[in-house]
Amino acid sequence: MDKKAERIQTSLLNAAEKKALVWLAKRQPRWVSSDMLTWVGTFGSVLIALGYILSHLSVNWLWLSTFGLIVNWYGDSLDGTLARVRKTQRPIYGYYIDHTVDGINETLMFVGIGLSPFLNLYTALAMLVVYLQLTLNVSMNAHLKAEFKLTYAGLGPTEFRLAAILLNTLLIFIKPWQQFEQVHTLFGKTVYLHALDYPGLVILAILLLIYFVTIARDIRYYAKIDPMPKHKDE
Repeated sequence: MDKKAERIQTSLLNAAEKKALVWLAKRQPRWVSSDMLTWVGTFGSVLIALGYILSHLSVNWLWLSTFGLIVNWYGDSLDGTLARVRKTQRPIYGYYIDHTVDGINETLMFVGIGLSPFLNLYTALAMLVVYLQLTLNVSMNAHLKAEFKLTYAGLGPTEFRLAAILLNTLLIFIKPWQQFEQVHTLFGKTVYLHALDYPGLVILAILLLIYFVTIARDIRYYAKIDPMPKHKDE
């Protein structure tokens, strides 16, 4: 990157979360490093995926997924904060590791929930593709206009984690919802929708809206700063 990208965070919980993360970072033992916290976040993603997959055996395994969401938040959100508090930032190394591991974590989480009995795998994969597209857009803008935007429409990773925790909790306690299933035919193929498919489709629609609005805005911005060159004869 030519210059350090400005971090833009406008999520609903950003102010409170930032204070909590700084408080936690100042109280980490010296042997805890940013790299260690990054892998703690990945361990959380593994727990999330395992909990969803094992929910075939019992819905109570969703508590493991919920715990994994908390562990993932702790590691993924605190690694960068710890580096900034200790003034041990490594912009190039950190940028590469952070985005590489984010891709792994997101894949684990979405595929894991898609392999649960509560969300169609196709819905989960569609959400993963759009989420990765948004992540790609963030990375491109970090290079092209030094803007590292972490949230859209007041929503960021933390808000989506909280939404997942809420849905897990409701699903555990609302037994009729656990058994929800509808059968549809799409392009001649039978599609089964389960308890989390409609919330998942709503989230997918929100992600698509955010993505297309963002792309349209960015195209206008880049067209303005990089206009079509005039023909030599004009």
